[in-house]
Amino acid sequence: MVVIICAIITFDVFMCFCLVVLILYQLRTTKRIGNLHTPASSKDGRYKKVSYADIAKATAGFSSENLVGSGSFGSVYKGMLDNKAVAIKVFDLEQHEALRSFNSECKSLRNIRHKNLVSVFTSCSSLDFKGNDFKSLLFKYIPNGSLEEWIHPKSPEKKLSWVDGIYVAMDVASALNYLHHYCATPMVHCDIKPSNILIDTDMTALVSDFGLTRFLVASHSTSAEMSTTLHGLKGTIGYIPPEYASGSTISTQGDTYSYGIVLLEMLTGKRPTDVIFRDGFNIHAYVSNAFPEKIIEILNPSMFEELKCLESNLGNGNDLLNMVMEKCIIPLVRVGLACSKEAPKDRMRMVDAAVELSKIKQNPYLGSISLVF
Repeated sequence: MVVIICAIITFDVFMCFCLVVLILYQLRTTKRIGNLHTPASSKDGRYKKVSYADIAKATAGFSSENLVGSGSFGSVYKGMLDNKAVAIKVFDLEQHEALRSFNSECKSLRNIRHKNLVSVFTSCSSLDFKGNDFKSLLFKYIPNGSLEEWIHPKSPEKKLSWVDGIYVAMDVASALNYLHHYCATPMVHCDIKPSNILIDTDMTALVSDFGLTRFLVASHSTSAEMSTTLHGLKGTIGYIPPEYASGSTISTQGDTYSYGIVLLEMLTGKRPTDVIFRDGFNIHAYVSNAFPEKIIEILNPSMFEELKCLESNLGNGNDLLNMVMEKCIIPLVRVGLACSKEAPKDRMRMVDAAVELSKIKQNPYLGSISLVF
């Protein structure tokens, strides 16, 4: 009897051990597959498998009519997949570092969740019809385009108001603050510019394009691909912080500088590469020279058309104009200038910029003032 009981107990222990081993093996396998093939996690943890043929069909054979834009490492197409509009980023693997950009973007998107960061549906790593490697990422399609198109509109339909500008500034600051301080592994975007900020249908701003992102890690065993040095970095002229040109280490303050430049461009309507900026004179100096007394003279005419009208009709609008300038515009300009200072140590941190923008956004005057316009 004792022998039988011992045998039963031994068998039960053995089966429990096997069950535990099986569960651990499945969890490990699932995690490995997810890390290799999915750049993010959907609500149910599953992704629709997308092939090259699916993408070719969705874009009508990568038709030029579906081409949304192009960059250093590839092109973005609009496509229809399962009766839903999607943006498909196709990487040109013949371009130097395009594959690294794809891998970097996958790793970045897998680790981030924020309402002001573009979300990825799935990725495709396959072969095209000729047997060549094919890499792409699929995102939600944003029909309103990028901030670039709103600051420098080609049609009268796209006109960024100063109120929307404040909300866009807050959204981008919130996204960068999250990347710098609240990710599991903090990261630096490295390419903040208007064309990488998408505007959703409700005018919410979404930071996109993580192909140059660098993770901030302290481990000495970090691979070159995850390095925080400048090697291989290809940012955008006008938005790259000046210290990067001298080989300084990539830092969150670099993103802060780019963000400040974007703010000043949005406020003035002038690109940082405008012909008037040369021989050491830049957009920061342009705005700083006018701040604060003459700031209204250099504001983006399209964005601040209502303010210009008030200025020309001082009898009826002077008090309102002063309120808008004091409570909203001047604080916004101050943040742009503080973020775009030449020395990294002198720049405002994104966490502080987000706080300052939140104060402007939550100012009780903003809601009442915006109703007037």
